[in-house]
Amino acid sequence: MAKRENYNELYLFMQVVREGSFTAAAQRLGLAQSGISRSVRELEERLGVQLLVRTTRKLSLTHAGEQLYRTAESAFDTLNTGLATLAHYRQTPSGTVRINASQHAIDKCLLPKLAIFKQRYPDIRLELMNESRFVDIIAERFDAGVRLGPEVGQGMIAVRITPDMEMAAVAAPEHFRRYGFPQAPADLVAHPCIAYQLADGSDYQWELVQDGKIITHRPEGQWALSDSYMEAEAARLGLGLAYVPVELVADDLERGTLIRVLQRYSLRMDGLYLYYPHRNVSPALRAVIDTLKI
Repeated sequence: MAKRENYNELYLFMQVVREGSFTAAAQRLGLAQSGISRSVRELEERLGVQLLVRTTRKLSLTHAGEQLYRTAESAFDTLNTGLATLAHYRQTPSGTVRINASQHAIDKCLLPKLAIFKQRYPDIRLELMNESRFVDIIAERFDAGVRLGPEVGQGMIAVRITPDMEMAAVAAPEHFRRYGFPQAPADLVAHPCIAYQLADGSDYQWELVQDGKIITHRPEGQWALSDSYMEAEAARLGLGLAYVPVELVADDLERGTLIRVLQRYSLRMDGLYLYYPHRNVSPALRAVIDTLKI
């Protein structure tokens, strides 16, 4: 392997030529003149050629020195340009950010908040992957994920991106014409309920609040779905009661296509969090975090 060149000596040689003397170069660089002179002399000895002709009045370049100066100047200029490009990347975030999230999170939070990236950060590519199951973001090469607060894994850094999420028990008007209106959580046993199936195959137990305590209801019915949007659509079709985030059905409640019941028993869950494995994040992910956090 070839011996690596001492680029400090090359840089000092170049500065001496630019400034026209060892004294001027020393003043500009804040170094001792004797140190610079010794470095240039060692460079000449190592290369086996004389680079400078020293007289009491001035310095002049030898032919070899002139050739080395042109080469060094071009090389250092290229290096400075490359470093300036890196500074541009630091100041103007770019690259790809992959985020794993539910359709609900993408639709109601990520897309509305990150739409501004089209104008503000045109060099950032956003990949929002819809997953209802829990994903190991490190193993599956995601930069970040989105989950409800209690579901964020240990060791992850989490940033809150939405307020608390209120749940709502809803069904179509025809459902209530057939089964009546439940007045308390205990009445749910008389209603076909649409289940939300978790990644492990179990059904989410509806959590409601009664007398200041959380109680659960096991949904019984013909339908089990793995997405809150599908639950809401099933409720619109009259397939049963669904227990979903209220923001998913706000328009339906206003239009009357769905009716809400047991509102005073509805649970307020911790909001959504963006989480990622370590604090040393890319400028692109930092831009995402700063835009989403509340």
